[in-house]
Amino acid sequence: MADHRRKIKHLVRIVGTWWGRVLFPPVCTGCRHIVSQPGVLCAPCWAQLRHIEQPWCAVLGTPFEFDMGAAAISPGALADPPPFDRARSAVAYSGMARRLVQSLKYGDRTDLAPWMARWMLRAGAELLPDADLILAVPLHRRRFLFRRFNQSAELARALAWLTQKPFEAAAVQRVRSTRQQVGLGLAERQRNVQGAFRVAEAGRSRIKGRKVLVIDDVYTTGATVSALARALKRAGAARVDVLTFARVLPGDFRPDDGATIYGSTRDIPWLM
Repeated sequence: MADHRRKIKHLVRIVGTWWGRVLFPPVCTGCRHIVSQPGVLCAPCWAQLRHIEQPWCAVLGTPFEFDMGAAAISPGALADPPPFDRARSAVAYSGMARRLVQSLKYGDRTDLAPWMARWMLRAGAELLPDADLILAVPLHRRRFLFRRFNQSAELARALAWLTQKPFEAAAVQRVRSTRQQVGLGLAERQRNVQGAFRVAEAGRSRIKGRKVLVIDDVYTTGATVSALARALKRAGAARVDVLTFARVLPGDFRPDDGATIYGSTRDIPWLM
C-alpha cells in the first residue's frame, strides 16, 4: 500500500512539474527569453559574460595577461597591500554581468541571487574551504529601509546555504551613512567609507580568531571592502577574504555609466 502511494505521489509530481513548465516556462535570467531550465542564461546572454580566469594576482585576484606562477602578486598589491588577505570575483563588470547586478540591486530581482551565488562558487574555490563564517557588506539602516533588502546579504545567504557555512547577518554594522560610491575617485571612495563600519559588541566573540569571508556584489576600487576588512581585523579576525560576483577591470567602468547604475536612487539626495 505504501509503495502504491509513493508511485501516486511521484506521478503527481511529474504531472505538476510538466504543467508548471507549460504555464510558467523557465526564462533566461538576463533577457527573459524561454530557456531549457531555470537559472540559466540563453546563448547570446552567456556570450556577454566575461569570466575571470587564472592566471591572476594571488592577492587581488586581478587577471594577468601571462602566467607568472601560482603565487605571483601584481604590482598594485605590492605597492599598496590591501588590509584583506585575498579577493576573488566571478565575472568582469561589463555587459550581461552589469545588467544582472543592476537588476538585483535596483530592480528588486532577489530571485537572481541564488544563481549568481552559484557562479561565485567557482571563483571562490580557494576561499570558501578556509572560511569559518560568511559576512555581507552591510547597508546603512536608512538605505536598507528604502531598498528593503541588502543585495550583498542575498548573495551571502545563498552562498552560506550552498556551502553550509554559517552566515552572520548582524555581526557588522554600517554606522555612518555614506554617499553612493559611483562617480567617486579612489581617494574620494576611501574617505567616503572611512570609519563607516563597526563590529557589533555581540559579534566580537564570533569574529575573534575566525577566518571571515566578506561577500559583496561588485569590487570597484576595493575601498568599501578594505574599510570593512580593517574593522574586522581590529575586532580580532584571523583572516579576511573577499568574494564578489563582479569586478571592474580596466576599460569596464565608463563615465557615462553613472545614470544607469544609480537607477531609481539618483534623484534622492538623502540616500547619497
